[in-house]
Amino acid sequence: MKAQYLGHVVFYVKDLQRSLAFYRDLLGFKEVGRIFHGQAAALTSGRTHHELLLIQVGDAPGPLQGRRRGLYHIGIKVGDSLDELRQAKRELEEAGISIDGMSDHTVSQSLYLRDPDGNEVELYVDADEAIWKNNPEAVVSPIKPLRL
Repeated sequence: MKAQYLGHVVFYVKDLQRSLAFYRDLLGFKEVGRIFHGQAAALTSGRTHHELLLIQVGDAPGPLQGRRRGLYHIGIKVGDSLDELRQAKRELEEAGISIDGMSDHTVSQSLYLRDPDGNEVELYVDADEAIWKNNPEAVVSPIKPLRL
């Protein structure tokens, strides 16, 4: 497999509004939608469906057990089709890497795993870009299980 580009970063933040004031209002990212009962916001520069996801956790760890403020995970695009994601999954399994989860996010399909230091990494392929270009809020569609 070959990484095509770093697609997005997900941060756990203390105060979503404060973070939106920085990333959206000051840096100019466009908010495309909210999830988790309004406690998370997806943002884009326009390059793709989202480059940044902010998830409010307040004074961590708190009620969101095990979470802390800071980096949650990075997303790396590894192809353009489910066949390429299947191949990436095979390569990971052959290398002895455990897959922690697989998700269909409507705008993308993903594998989740840990790097050698325990950081979460999402490897993904995008769905047809018309989905999010025609409906930017598709990025915050309910997450579905993915079967490869």
